[in-house]
Amino acid sequence: MKFPIEGLYNWYRSTIRNPKYRWWLIIGSLVYLFSPLDISPDFLPIIGWIDDGVILTLLVTEISQLLGERLKSADKNSADSPFNNTTTATATTSEPVDVKAVTVD
Repeated sequence: MKFPIEGLYNWYRSTIRNPKYRWWLIIGSLVYLFSPLDISPDFLPIIGWIDDGVILTLLVTEISQLLGERLKSADKNSADSPFNNTTTATATTSEPVDVKAVTVD
């Protein structure tokens, strides 16, 4: 049996990764964080901040993962570019190279 919090986390993660609903969820999370209406009111010390901390943690974690994936894909696309100077034409071919080894005395 899955915990309800795990289901909420999976829903949040799948929704924020959907480009159609991403901005709605980000804006909704920020509104929830700054709204005085919460699951547990903020005027209660520590207990009132737990739900805000969970939402903020989820939001920051998912946005940082999305940005990391975007940077990796951008870096991969730039590495595959034909104008990249770090790769040479011989490095990309699969033909063997015959090298004559010479011993040094």
